[in-house]
Amino acid sequence: MPSAPSPARLPGTVSGDVTPAATPPVTYGLLFRLAAPAAASAVLNNAFRVIDQYAAGAIGTSAQAAIGSCTFVLIAAWAVYALVSGGAGPLMARATGAGDMALRRRVFGASLTGSALLGVGLGALVLVGAPAIAAGLGLKGEVAADAVVFLRTLALGGIPLAVHPLLDAFFVAIGRPGVMMALQVAAAVLNALLNPLFIHTFDLGIAGTGIATCLSRALTVGIGIYVLVREFRPTWADFALGDTILRVMRIGAPITINTLLYAGVYAALLRTTISPLGPQVNAALGIGFSALEGLTYPMFLGVSLGVSSLVGRQLGAGRPEEARRAARLGFPMATGLGLAAGALFWFGAEPLCAPFTRDPVVLAAAITYARILALTQVCVAWEALAEGVLAGAGATRAIFWISAPINLLRVPLGFVLAFELGWGAAGVWWAINLTSVLKALAKGIVAARGQWTKQVV
Repeated sequence: MPSAPSPARLPGTVSGDVTPAATPPVTYGLLFRLAAPAAASAVLNNAFRVIDQYAAGAIGTSAQAAIGSCTFVLIAAWAVYALVSGGAGPLMARATGAGDMALRRRVFGASLTGSALLGVGLGALVLVGAPAIAAGLGLKGEVAADAVVFLRTLALGGIPLAVHPLLDAFFVAIGRPGVMMALQVAAAVLNALLNPLFIHTFDLGIAGTGIATCLSRALTVGIGIYVLVREFRPTWADFALGDTILRVMRIGAPITINTLLYAGVYAALLRTTISPLGPQVNAALGIGFSALEGLTYPMFLGVSLGVSSLVGRQLGAGRPEEARRAARLGFPMATGLGLAAGALFWFGAEPLCAPFTRDPVVLAAAITYARILALTQVCVAWEALAEGVLAGAGATRAIFWISAPINLLRVPLGFVLAFELGWGAAGVWWAINLTSVLKALAKGIVAARGQWTKQVV
């Protein structure tokens, strides 16, 4: 890692470590230039799940069910990584808006060290605990065996998978989502090429999907680190953990806890309701969550990330009114995308789901999932926008206190609707729908009140 004699400078530098804020006023065009590549990057990031789910279709229903069920284990892993990435993004945006070069270097170095350590630790736990995880999800027989192989393969590539979300957070925070998008393109293309090679040519089955993911991530993470080292010019001392990592983790902790609860809720749904309904429902959930929402939610996330970047940098520059303007400009964009996603889910359910399965029962269940969730996609978009506003300001505790109890409600509600009222899998999908509406309303109210402009990070 280079040890630079002089730090990188923003335009307008007047001293080595502090510059006047070089953050431009918020406009719709600026938001779009941030949101579009961020959305494309998020789509490409989620393309890994789509590619894996599609590849699993050629292996068999058990492989599809295993990957679909493991989706929520991967979300839990992302939650652990967010302990660093979730706090590093807002803090980096504030430092960038304020022109604080020294803080940027420290946040980069300490966060990179912290993420790598998290990757090693979590990888070791998953490697040992994969059978217990599969059993905890209620998986049995061939589905459980496939899940264990898939999780253990990913565990061996723990460091690149842990560092990747941190690099995304940095590129968004400094207003360079185009670089993130280019890396995502490279990773997705490489993953798509490597999947059939390892699954079929080398006859590794479901393990091949994990190997393809780890190798493609390792390459692009290495390139991303190189680009950011040139951007921040850290010294070796900047990679020490120290007080900076504690500051980062205080912001990231609510995101981690909230996302772990989210993943835990789906694990509970799988064990109590979805898995008892049969592997076809497991597979349908995997198709719907990964292949359908994996394409539409990233669009909402792009707006969320664009707004988050603007909010953080404008607050760092001491411009709370511009931060509020970023939130307002994001609303029509999020609304349009939400309505479009709902129409896509409703009218395109069958052609979108059909390529992912040859089982007619799985296809029927996936179509039902798509058409039920079509009704609330605009609420999901509004929720993502509100989260972007709050996260950009570093008000992550507000996100947690709203999301956690409402997400927990999904477990008993899903069970009652599925079994007590006899709705089957549709009952689970409706439980997701109703709670999505509640979260969108609650987070929207908090974001609209504007207290986040006073958040101290």
